[in-house]
Amino acid sequence: MFTGIIQAQGTCQAIDKSAGGSVFTITTSDGFLEHSVVGDSICVLGTCLTATSITANSFTADASLETLACTTLGDRAVGDSLNLERALTPTTALGGHMVSGHIDGVAEVIALREEGDAWFLQCQVPVELARYIARKGSICIDGVSLTVNAVDAILFSVAIIPHTYKNTTIHSYQVGTRVNIEVDVIARYVERLNTFTDS
Repeated sequence: MFTGIIQAQGTCQAIDKSAGGSVFTITTSDGFLEHSVVGDSICVLGTCLTATSITANSFTADASLETLACTTLGDRAVGDSLNLERALTPTTALGGHMVSGHIDGVAEVIALREEGDAWFLQCQVPVELARYIARKGSICIDGVSLTVNAVDAILFSVAIIPHTYKNTTIHSYQVGTRVNIEVDVIARYVERLNTFTDS
């Protein structure tokens, strides 16, 4: 589990592709991987990946064909910046919301503009995900925990504070950028409960 509070931006150093998926080598800032071991979960652009090797400033992780198909990791190229977060520990501050790292789908940036001291970000989601997004609810975009400000059919918008804009990959977004989306897990459980209630 994760919180959606980005701890570092890494860089995609290498991508080794095969018939079964891709192996990503990601370099990180000093100290990010301290105390990490092979087998640890690391959230990369909101996607939970398992570290298969670790050095002081880099790690490798496998992405299966399923992961590549359901996220934007298949769009990544060498040199791209990546939002990173290590998995929760019993002492981790829960600054965002509960994030599983299991991507629900891919959205598209419709608008990004500066408004006062913040930034307005609007995204369009697949119609099958729109039902899980509610005003003032939580949503995770490329691993970043955000609060939904407005919802209109398949569009939703969030406000980005300067710190988040500067310290995540959001500052590189343009209209048309594809982003990983994880809806609030509570919405998923409510839907499941209602399915059994209705039957």
